Amino acid sequence: MSPTVPRRILPVIVLSQFAGTSLWFAVNAVMPDLQRDWGLPAAALATLTSAVQLGFVAGTLVFALLMLADRFAPARVFLACSLAGAACNAATLAADGRLDVLLGLRFAVGFLLAGVYPVGMKIAASWYRERLGAVMGVLIGALVLGTALPHGLRALAGNGGGAALSIGGLPAWQSVVICVSLLAAAGGIATALLVPTHPAAGRAARITPKALGLIWSDRRLRASVFGYFGHMWELYAFVVLVPVILATRLAGGAVSAAAFWAIAAGFAGCVGGGLLARRLGSAQVAWAQLAVSAACCLAAPLMLVAPLPLFIGWLLLWGATVSGDSPQFSTLTAQNAPPAAVGSVLTFSNCIGFAISVVSIELFVRAAQVWPLALVLPWLAVGPVLGLWMLRPLVGRR
Repeated sequence: MSPTVPRRILPVIVLSQFAGTSLWFAVNAVMPDLQRDWGLPAAALATLTSAVQLGFVAGTLVFALLMLADRFAPARVFLACSLAGAACNAATLAADGRLDVLLGLRFAVGFLLAGVYPVGMKIAASWYRERLGAVMGVLIGALVLGTALPHGLRALAGNGGGAALSIGGLPAWQSVVICVSLLAAAGGIATALLVPTHPAAGRAARITPKALGLIWSDRRLRASVFGYFGHMWELYAFVVLVPVILATRLAGGAVSAAAFWAIAAGFAGCVGGGLLARRLGSAQVAWAQLAVSAACCLAAPLMLVAPLPLFIGWLLLWGATVSGDSPQFSTLTAQNAPPAAVGSVLTFSNCIGFAISVVSIELFVRAAQVWPLALVLPWLAVGPVLGLWMLRPLVGRR
């Protein structure tokens, strides 16, 4: 890291990324309340989550094709999207149970997150070129914590913290939604005020469809990208199903509290994986974490009926490894793509990966409503196992 980088830059970006990405699963965390108060069907969990994912895919393509983070100062783009995303999230309270309105709002939140998560990465990359791998671990770890945060807030509201979270006499779950929106807005403002554009920041290369061909034709690039696809099959389905899994053993606020810790464990996986990658290489770390998360999927029938401490330990290990390989897949893809096509490859691989997550979310959430979790969860291992197979050309190489 260059000594000329102001010390405040990384903490501000990390905290802002954490704040902004808390919008991602804000509605998921309060879904039991929405189902109780608004009578939403059980299938709404998958549908609303998929709307966010599809919005993110669309937003990523639009932002990349229009090069918005190059036409305008990235911190300003981050600010605008954080504020607009916070407003769309807060508007959930006015939906009054109308699923079509909720779907539109969640799609909009996902679209605007394309101006938060990738743009935050772009800002960090411009300031931290020399230690980007380690910085990526912290940044994606912040995203994981942001994903977990709404569950933590709901747990607080349900365990004697309702008064502290209450805003204007609103019910606790509505206050959680407002708190997440305020936090996201604050993150955008902090970035705009405290993170200047890097003096040497250059314009990104235009997105080219030729990158889609490279993803398949280049052996090493194909290995990293398809390994990432296997990871995405599992990741978001796990995040969505964690409260469902925990509800088989816990109740009330304990479900939200445990969901927070299970998802937040991914922060340790991201940061720890980044440190290990400096010694072992990104491919080895990604392979090991993907293998452990696959094992956690396959162990589900045993762990679901295991003693409670072992059950919780299983979910914490799963949460740490299912997210922990994310920074390494990003690093591998950036390393293996031709320099002139890195932006295009990352954009297209992210879009395809999130589209895969939509399929897996819809499939596994709906399957969990029909069959026991012990029969459903092991099938999450299909993605990681295929990912491990595809990663073989990179394992043993740095």
